[in-house]
Amino acid sequence: MGRKRIGYFNSTGLHTGLPIGVKMKNNLYQAKLKRRAAPAWLVLFVLILACLVYAQPAEDKSLTLPLGPKPYRGKFLLIEPGKLYSASKGQPIEFGRMMKEMKKARFIYLGETHDNLDMHEMQFRVIETLYRQDPNLAIGLEQITVDLQPVLDRWVAGQLDEKTFLKEIRWYVTWSFNYGYYRKIFDLAREKKLPLFALNAPRNIISKIRMQGYEALSEEEKKIVPPLDLSNEEHRWLLKTIFEAEEIPPQMKGANLEAMFEGLYRAQVAWDETMGTKAVEVAEATGRRVVVLAGSGHLLYNLGLNYRAWNKSRQPWATVIGIQVPGNSRIKVSRGLADFIYGVGEKDYPAYPAFSLSLKKVEGLTNLVVSANPTEPLARNAGFQKGDVILTVEDQPVSDIHDFRLMMAGHNWGDEIKVRVLRNGEVVWLNIRFDPELLKKKN
Repeated sequence: MGRKRIGYFNSTGLHTGLPIGVKMKNNLYQAKLKRRAAPAWLVLFVLILACLVYAQPAEDKSLTLPLGPKPYRGKFLLIEPGKLYSASKGQPIEFGRMMKEMKKARFIYLGETHDNLDMHEMQFRVIETLYRQDPNLAIGLEQITVDLQPVLDRWVAGQLDEKTFLKEIRWYVTWSFNYGYYRKIFDLAREKKLPLFALNAPRNIISKIRMQGYEALSEEEKKIVPPLDLSNEEHRWLLKTIFEAEEIPPQMKGANLEAMFEGLYRAQVAWDETMGTKAVEVAEATGRRVVVLAGSGHLLYNLGLNYRAWNKSRQPWATVIGIQVPGNSRIKVSRGLADFIYGVGEKDYPAYPAFSLSLKKVEGLTNLVVSANPTEPLARNAGFQKGDVILTVEDQPVSDIHDFRLMMAGHNWGDEIKVRVLRNGEVVWLNIRFDPELLKKKN
């Protein structure tokens, strides 16, 4: 990697407008980074929470718990990739038959593993078929927070092109998974004028509930998140099972894990209560059937947002979730897991590269700063280090976290790009290779 010694920040692309020596300024931002670094336990907590929300491991005990409708408890299905299964029948079901059985449902919940394209293709197919059954349909989205509803309205109205939509919705900050997984669904909604509704609460509100409890919310925040019912012991058992399956690193030994779980559980219930309530409000306000896209962790055993919506509406619903199945194998799951279960084949790597790099803004700098040494293979292989200041990406200055992530998301497997960073007073060129083989390498 080439290095070039520089004398002033103005010549590097920092855009501070201050002719201060690199070394002095570099020490300043390093000190600020040190003061603001997130504690390791908080990072771990967020990672565990993400596991609950985004995906269920194929061999997790949570997939075989005696939960869900009582007739199916203690009964199991053997799931194969590429097949749909009916819980009520205890056997495979054809897609057309499943759609007929869902015809009377007012709410249709489509669970997903967020970075599995096959499940998103199934979601699209279900939505397209629901529209043909009855065009009086609305789509609710876990992926978008309620404060961004006006942007969704403008998208459906055809007032935004895709790039502008992604920037205004701040897709790669509020959600982060590649938009390519959802593109067909959003395009269909705009083409058919199917209203899209944001269901999720802003992260800062969920974080406050997790750390301080519901009582800490302001009156305005309580208008977004309804009161939390934490009394469902089956739901608590499910999440506790997932939580306890996580491997706790050595530095976490002795931590108050029970308090961590209680905070996590409050956050999960807050998500489910908010999304379930909002889905019911959409149905009542529009008179439409509502199809909801959400992570499978919010829908397992009909104990998540679907349960919360049922408590408020008493309207019939159906839940379809995808379960990842390794290779050509089969995995055992409880029949109570969902009304319909889709066996999703695991891929060697996701359809779209996921470039993950922790970035932050530092006072006094226009540029982005790497806030932690990368653990994700693509960023680690490129050689990023904590404290690097991003000068240019493909010779373009980038000062916004979303813009950086949007640029990364625009690349496919096989692409290579160059990034210029400032490190300890020197300019360093880094080469990002979007090579799927890097995902297979050990740390």
